[in-house]
Amino acid sequence: MTLKSLDDKFMKKKKKSILKKILLLALIMALTIGGYYFYRNYQILKQVHQYEEQVTEAVQKENIPQHKDLVLGIIFTETKGENNDPMQSSESKSGYPNQIEESQESIDQGVAFLAKAIKKAEAEGCDLWTAVQAYNFGLNYIDYVAENGGTNSLQLAEHYSKSKLSPKLGNDTQTKYRYLSLHSVFYNGGYLYHNGGNFFYADLVKANEKKIKQTNFLF
Repeated sequence: MTLKSLDDKFMKKKKKSILKKILLLALIMALTIGGYYFYRNYQILKQVHQYEEQVTEAVQKENIPQHKDLVLGIIFTETKGENNDPMQSSESKSGYPNQIEESQESIDQGVAFLAKAIKKAEAEGCDLWTAVQAYNFGLNYIDYVAENGGTNSLQLAEHYSKSKLSPKLGNDTQTKYRYLSLHSVFYNGGYLYHNGGNFFYADLVKANEKKIKQTNFLF
């Protein structure tokens, strides 16, 4: 065997060794990130489920018991269960943020508003996710969807945020701000409109409701 062939053999082994180390490092990083993701979600779900009894009572009172997991998904989306106003209900009650400081009041108000949105959406021939998006946008969004096919979509929600809600609340120039999530980055590079609510809201709640349903057996 010549010196050149020995050098070639050594370089091939070295390259394989480096490649194995890179793959091992990538695997370790993926497992670490994945482990953190599942741990973080478990902690959030645990916090959200502390309100399950209150939510059960509230949805029964408002005659929407079939939507208990949906309400828990809203709590996951709104506050991750880390707030005295877990459903962020202050604005729907008083028009101002940070007015509710007790979880029972928050849940009663939030579920009542959701029930109202669902009833209005059904009356106008709209789907459930129109009502869910209206939880973030306000009830006028239901009228808008009813006039545009009756089914909520990301495109409709974005257009409403840009052309209706944002200007109404003072953003006449439709300025944007960074909003980074996996969904938003793939959809539009990661942005929302100032004063325009979150047009990804229904999709976020849908994903979080799915997490609730898939992990109910843990709690």
